Amino acid sequence: QVQLVESGGGLVQAGGSLRLSCAASGSISSINTMGWHRQAPGKQREWVATITGGITTYSDSVKGRFTISRDNAKNTVYLQMNSLKPEDTAVYYCNADIYRVSGGWRKYWGQGTQVTVSS
Repeated sequence: QVQLVESGGGLVQAGGSLRLSCAASGSISSINTMGWHRQAPGKQREWVATITGGITTYSDSVKGRFTISRDNAKNTVYLQMNSLKPEDTAVYYCNADIYRVSGGWRKYWGQGTQVTVSS
């Protein structure tokens, strides 16, 4: 009933930029925190960025290079990634804390989108 769909991943050269989008749809009453995590092969999933209202937070590894934003009217969160490095290569997952029309808060995850940064 509720789903998050990411888009914008792809292959980019080091130093380049990508903009990821994640749109939530379904029986949604409200959305609180939205964010991004990433997972490289053989590694644990790591937190990247979070936005709650107008407050944003970032991991040290992406601070100053990535920007998280949201469009509440579209239930969409974005991740603008600049100055990309090969170590940014990972599957990126969005998430959102959603209050359903039927009631209750629940954290939802997108299916992931691959970002590959070549040297």
